[in-house]
Amino acid sequence: MNRRNRLLKMAAGMLCILLLICAEEITVQAAEKEEYDFLTSGAGEILDPGAYSTNAPVEEQTELNINQKFESEKARMEEELAMANVKNALNVRAQADEKSEKVGFLYKDCGGTILEQKDGWTKIRSGNVVGWAKDEYLLFGEDAKAMAEEVGNWIVTLDSSAVRVRMEPNFEAEVYGVLANEDSVEFIDIIDDNWISVDYDGETGYINTEYVNVEFYIDKAESIEIVRQREREEAERKRKENRGALDASADELRLLGALIYCEAGNQSYEGMVAVGAVVMNRVKHPAYPNTIHGVIYASGQFTPAMTGKVARIYNGTVPEMCMQAAQAAINGETTVGDATYFRRAGKRQGYVLGDHVFW
Repeated sequence: MNRRNRLLKMAAGMLCILLLICAEEITVQAAEKEEYDFLTSGAGEILDPGAYSTNAPVEEQTELNINQKFESEKARMEEELAMANVKNALNVRAQADEKSEKVGFLYKDCGGTILEQKDGWTKIRSGNVVGWAKDEYLLFGEDAKAMAEEVGNWIVTLDSSAVRVRMEPNFEAEVYGVLANEDSVEFIDIIDDNWISVDYDGETGYINTEYVNVEFYIDKAESIEIVRQREREEAERKRKENRGALDASADELRLLGALIYCEAGNQSYEGMVAVGAVVMNRVKHPAYPNTIHGVIYASGQFTPAMTGKVARIYNGTVPEMCMQAAQAAINGETTVGDATYFRRAGKRQGYVLGDHVFW
């Protein structure tokens, strides 16, 4: 019995020792985790660093820096991109023949990827449209790239779950907020290999480049099916309006107000009307969709529409002043003439109003 008690005591003692060792190891690990300073580390810009292995070999973690990403994308544009060089729209046909059926339209300032070329025709892919267009109405190479950069948008997307947007390009700076993986923002400029500036809710914010992608968006072709569907919806809207139903026009007003808030909510009333006028100028122009919804959700044109922000504001609260500006634009008021484009003021020439340039 005494021998058994001694064995039990020895076992209990060994168990205590093991528990103490484990507790010490856990304490050390917890201390090390607490000492990992997210605010002064590149990985700290990611709010879910656990998704990335810190034990991977350095060569596997190496990626193109931000300048290389831009140069790679620009080189691809020059080699693979064709842009429509027309006043209104270019027919895209099923075969390289003027008598072939139309499969879609490539509007003014739209572009597509070159798939094949023969006998004065180019086969392109643009959005969900694949077909042939005549070379005499297209731009290629350096000319195509120049036009694309004029009318397109560089959009920043994330490789990580969420990234901090800072007020200055350093890890010690204050934070404006956080970009989630599903969000996108408009690129402004490269600061250096480690930082880029972006448009964050009307403010210039800074994001560490290690965990971002930069993609280029231009407007894309529309298929015949989409055009016909839009025409049917427009006819139905007019039919309802003629019967006295105002729901469709009220929806358009609210949608335009939501876009104005997203694009110019921090601008003057004149700046808000200007953004609304750009949309209405496009609605009236034959090179663009003929509805407010069609213009706002045209591929690659309005970043807040692409990211879902317009929809969130539409379903939430649209400020009264933005609604007033939307109504003014719908009524035909404009503070920027017949401009059909705008972006942050800076490198582009045009009429500057507040933080935007219009042309």
